[in-house]
Amino acid sequence: MTAPLGTTAKTGSSCPESGVWVVVGTPSTTAPIAKGNTMPPYAGRAVTWKLRSYA
Repeated sequence: MTAPLGTTAKTGSSCPESGVWVVVGTPSTTAPIAKGNTMPPYAGRAVTWKLRSYA
């Protein structure tokens, strides 16, 4: 089952869906992350990522 766009995942959790993810808040960035990979930190801190588009 595909996770819907807008799904969120926190740093350290398992990525629920392959795609382009964006950091919620500022500073922000986007990153391609594959399903099953660990969601990374950004700018040295734990963040919430939101699924923007599918890979």
